Amino acid sequence: MRVLSVASEIFPLVKTGGLADVAGALPGALAREGIAVRSLVPGYPALLSASEGFEAVYSYDNLFGGPAQVLSGTAVGLDLFVLNAPHLFVRPGGLYGDAGGRDLPDNAQRFAALAWAAAEIGRGLVPGFAPDVVHAHDWQAGLAPPYLRLAGGPRPGVVMTIHNLSHQGAFPAGLLAALRLPPSALAVEGVEYYGGIGFLKAGLYYADRITTVSPTYAAEIQTPEGGMSLDGLLRTRASVLSGILNGIDETVWNPASDPLVPAPFSARQPRRRRLNKAALQERLGLDGDPTALLFGVVSRLSWQKGLDLLIEALPVLIGAGAQLALLGSGEPTLERGFAAAADAHPGRVGVDFGYDEALAHLIQAGSDALLVPSRFEPCGLTQLCALRYGSVPVVSRVGGLADTIIDANEMATAAGVATGVQFNPVDRDMLKAAINRTQTLWRNPKDWSRMQANGMRSDVGWGRPARRYAEIYRGLAQNSA
Repeated sequence: MRVLSVASEIFPLVKTGGLADVAGALPGALAREGIAVRSLVPGYPALLSASEGFEAVYSYDNLFGGPAQVLSGTAVGLDLFVLNAPHLFVRPGGLYGDAGGRDLPDNAQRFAALAWAAAEIGRGLVPGFAPDVVHAHDWQAGLAPPYLRLAGGPRPGVVMTIHNLSHQGAFPAGLLAALRLPPSALAVEGVEYYGGIGFLKAGLYYADRITTVSPTYAAEIQTPEGGMSLDGLLRTRASVLSGILNGIDETVWNPASDPLVPAPFSARQPRRRRLNKAALQERLGLDGDPTALLFGVVSRLSWQKGLDLLIEALPVLIGAGAQLALLGSGEPTLERGFAAAADAHPGRVGVDFGYDEALAHLIQAGSDALLVPSRFEPCGLTQLCALRYGSVPVVSRVGGLADTIIDANEMATAAGVATGVQFNPVDRDMLKAAINRTQTLWRNPKDWSRMQANGMRSDVGWGRPARRYAEIYRGLAQNSA
């Protein structure tokens, strides 16, 4: 069985967030289920470099403003189609914005081109490749379902996955013709979204099946509070909506063989974690105190992630004698807040603004607990890495965080099944209470060690999710046969 996966980024070639991790790891897991996945990705410079030697399998004279080619080949173990359209994807700055962080003015055309190519490949554009299913990820691929459905005739099944509903791809209605959409599509039962064109909304309306990245998030997005103005549509499509937890690549995230940590360790040899804690303390200028509870954060610094609440809760953390190691970047006010905390509490708060893959691994391997106080979280990957690396997750009870962490309440602790600490509602006072509760657990080495061991034995890989996706694909293929 063949699947065309359509994503705007893919790890390890190009990444801004968790979408890339999923797009990069899921194909390998699906191969073990007998599903052959080929991924269509934009021809950013990094991807063009990786696709040297690829074969051009189709050429466009004019694809949304310029010539383009579909390249085919394999890189870093991934079977790829690369949409080589320099007028759309060879740009300074980031994947979606300019050097100043502003959205690129032609993002609608850039990702319409990606979706258009996906739809044409889905209908047999490339000789020898006829996918049974097209799997579109997030708003950047959101026009693939309408392009496939509105063309008429035979087509593959279509799956649309929501990685984060807050990113929707909304553009002016005046672009309808430029995006090669018929006038009839600009309707509530179509691509229309509050008077404009909604890429994600379009994908959700026209897809045969919809998935999102955790069961709890699937329920949350059907409510007015969590649905971000798409809850009504999602409720009407509830019968085809599934929440499937993400996993992590257990070869990349393996504490026993991780080349990015100074002291590899395992559930059988957890004591070596102490060496990583000492290395982390030294790296971020923290006091070399093995008895201090060391909290880690690896996150985008944003309101969604609840890190303004952590700044407000820092007096409790510091007052209890704990430490904080933070890696991330984002909103300037949050960066200034954590920088001020590091200046005010030398040896207790260490920060690194930016992204450093080695430091991210070291924080997972060396922190005692990992803080994830998100206001909403579709799935979250950092807490899955923390489980694997024996860092006890302290998380808000939302989305995938609620689905992946077993709270160390009295009954779970007595039964020996806890893997972390949950708190709700998501506010400053409950975060403070969670920090205090974590400190109490830290003082009981027996319970703490059991939580660590439980986490490290947790199934956080792609095996179960891949089986769920394979079931959906096979169901679509059978229905279209």
